[in-house]
Amino acid sequence: MDRRQYSASAARNRDPILGILKDHLPESGTVLEVASGSGEHAVHFAPHFPNLNWQATNYDTTQLNSVIDWIAHSPSGNLLPPLKLDATATIWPIEADGYTAMPITAIFNVNMIHISPWCVCEGLMAGAGRILQKGGRLFIYGPFKIDGKHTAPTNEQFDEWLRADNADYGIRDQRNVIAEAEKNGLVHMQAISMPANNFLQIFEHT
Repeated sequence: MDRRQYSASAARNRDPILGILKDHLPESGTVLEVASGSGEHAVHFAPHFPNLNWQATNYDTTQLNSVIDWIAHSPSGNLLPPLKLDATATIWPIEADGYTAMPITAIFNVNMIHISPWCVCEGLMAGAGRILQKGGRLFIYGPFKIDGKHTAPTNEQFDEWLRADNADYGIRDQRNVIAEAEKNGLVHMQAISMPANNFLQIFEHT
C-alpha cells in the first residue's frame, strides 16, 4: 500500500525555498527537519546537498508513514530513516545515546508554528538552543505578522479560519518568534520574503 501524501503547498514552495537554502545551509553535518509533513520537501532537497545528511521527522504517525514511503519511492544516499519527534519534548530522539548522525548543523521547519499551539514554537526554539552549536542555523518557513499586522488580506482570512478551528492556532508575530529564539541563544539573521505572502526566517546560534 502506498502511504504517500501529497501537498500542493510543498509543490509550490519547494523550489523557492531550495534557492535560499543553497545560499545559507552549512557545508557539512546533518539537517534536522522538524515536522516534515508529507515528506516531499525531504526527498526534493536532499539530493541537492550530497555533503549533508537529511533527517526527516514527524509527530503524526500517518505523516511519518508518508515520509517513509516517499523515501522508498525517491531514495537518496543522504536521506536518513525518519524519526518520530515531539517538538515539545525536553529530549529529542537525536539527543539519545546511539544517534550517529551528529552534529546537527541546521534545523529546518516549514508551516508548523501557526497550525499548532504556541508551546510547540517554544519547544522548537528550546530544542534548537540545546542541539545547535555556535554557528548552527534554524530556518522557519511560513506566514508571519509583522509588528502585529498581517502582510496580506489572504493571511488575515487564513488566520481567522485557523483560530476558528482552534483558538491556540494562528499566524505568529515575527517579533514574538524572535523573542522566543533569543531566550534560547538564537539570533535573528534575516527575514526573507517568499511567494504567497510567506517568509523564511533564519536564526543562528551564538
